[in-house]
Amino acid sequence: MNLNSRKYVIIIFISIIGIVYTFRLFHMQVIDDQWKLRAQEIAEKRKYIVPPRAAMFDRNNKKVVSNKAYYNLMFVENDIKDLDTVAFAKLVGMTVDEVKKRFIDIREKEGYFKRKDGKRIPNYQPVRPYAFLKELTADEIAKIAPNLDKFPGFYEQVTSMRDYPYAGGANILGYLSEVNQNEIDEDRFYRSGDNIGKAGVEKFYEKELRGRKGVKYIVTSALNNVIESYANGKYDTLAVQADPLTLGMDITLQVYGEQLMQNKMGCIVAIEPSTGEILAMVSSPSYDPNLFVGRSNISKNYPILVNDPKKPLFPRPLQAEYPPGSIFKLTQALIGLQEGVITPNTSFPCNKSLVGCHNHPDARNVSQAVQMSCNPYFYGVTRKIIQQGKSRNNFIDAEIGLGIWAKYLHSFGLGIQLDADISGLRSGLIPDPNYYNNLFPSKKRPYGKHRWAFSTIRSNSIGQGEVKLTPLQMANLAVIMANRGWYITPHIVKSVGENGPLPQFKVKHKTMVDAENFAPVIEGMRMAVNEGGGTARLARIDGITVCGKTGTAQNPHGKDHSVFIAFAPMDNPKIAIAVFVENSGFGGTWAAPIASLMMEKFITGKISDPSKEKYILDAILE
Repeated sequence: MNLNSRKYVIIIFISIIGIVYTFRLFHMQVIDDQWKLRAQEIAEKRKYIVPPRAAMFDRNNKKVVSNKAYYNLMFVENDIKDLDTVAFAKLVGMTVDEVKKRFIDIREKEGYFKRKDGKRIPNYQPVRPYAFLKELTADEIAKIAPNLDKFPGFYEQVTSMRDYPYAGGANILGYLSEVNQNEIDEDRFYRSGDNIGKAGVEKFYEKELRGRKGVKYIVTSALNNVIESYANGKYDTLAVQADPLTLGMDITLQVYGEQLMQNKMGCIVAIEPSTGEILAMVSSPSYDPNLFVGRSNISKNYPILVNDPKKPLFPRPLQAEYPPGSIFKLTQALIGLQEGVITPNTSFPCNKSLVGCHNHPDARNVSQAVQMSCNPYFYGVTRKIIQQGKSRNNFIDAEIGLGIWAKYLHSFGLGIQLDADISGLRSGLIPDPNYYNNLFPSKKRPYGKHRWAFSTIRSNSIGQGEVKLTPLQMANLAVIMANRGWYITPHIVKSVGENGPLPQFKVKHKTMVDAENFAPVIEGMRMAVNEGGGTARLARIDGITVCGKTGTAQNPHGKDHSVFIAFAPMDNPKIAIAVFVENSGFGGTWAAPIASLMMEKFITGKISDPSKEKYILDAILE
């Protein structure tokens, strides 16, 4: 064979080897799953260490959320050798059939993943650790652990779950639950069996609370037994617990508010005006947050609570949208003053032919109108705001005026979703021209563009009609009154570690109303509580000047709702509050005294009138 022939043979031989290797690599990487599984097996030599979640403290440094040690009974199927199912079942307090079913359930729970060719293969891998039993107490694991050497492949793993020293604040704090597959796919931090925040602070601040996982690399034998740490632990990393969260909440005030609202439906929201920190946020009826600690408790208690007709899981302060009633008159007065359609000394007769009202003298000025909560007065104010004569056409004029009115109210954080640090907020409703231009309540009297005027929407002037606010917005309105025209977005977390609140909770939002226009309205709020003829006398506190406004929100489904907002003291306010008690009638009867007890408790730490407290605690208004 000549040299050229040999050359071609060598080239062909090398080409054949290249083709074989290329095909083999393609088969290994794309077609044959055993190498993918082998890669997963190698990856499982990394043992992840999950740190305890960050603790939470209230504004007075009382721990409101901590961690309690629990244990999981783990197993790796490939490490299990000749399992004595009868003996093992006896050890863990199960029947043999229950043990077998548990293994099947774990495999099925892990589901499947889809290959590139569309074939589905099990996601469960026998080289990976899985929890056979979860959330065992120290006493329970103490009965099992000493005997685990008889059952190769099983081992104990310490874990932690939340613990709530105070049985309050469930709707604020939220709860944890096991991650689902979508959450695992979205964030590589999580693995099967991990917990994640599902509501409240636990959900909003998930990344701040979860900390950083540690990793331990190990070397195993051919039989998959651990021999030693890889490289003497050179590449291991420690799990790091996240810095604690400090809440603006006063847990003593929160629990007290929940006691006051027992046997009542509604809510309380209290805010520190100068910071926007939420001091208390009571949703009633509520529940003990410890009911949602651990998978077994959630499985048992969630169906009971979710099917309760009183809706204890419904976060009323955030999602209930109520007509605000007469507390809304405060905004009408402020807008009227800013627009110049009234002055502090403007008077309107109490003309009951325009709108119903209770008996009282005519209001000679804005302060008296607020004090006596005169419906015809604020009917007249709102009409002047909406129908300012900017157009000769009455309908166009109303559209212009309502647009101005809605813009003012949006600057108060009404009709928009507040950017608070809790999920599930609703925006309420401030109807603007587009709302009425596209509203068709009936074929006989359709609205539409240039088909409505103030006479059509007059109920909004006294907080009825289409206007809806959430209790959080009502409390924020009290904050704006206390601050004479500005607010910081209400928020729950005072500080993340030592870094203070999130940046958006350091920004002052100014309304479109100048500070000087608040004076006559606030004077009316003071008179409503502290002088004869006022509607909120039950909100008085000895030695503290309270400024408040009652409301009675009409309820087409039953008895009217009781509403009250307030702040105290009048100068240098420490607390602003909104109380909403469903189906309880006049605002001054129930909401006002509840608010006064909350304010006094926060400011002084005690209650000066035990009879008022007993009156509220004994009341059954469900």
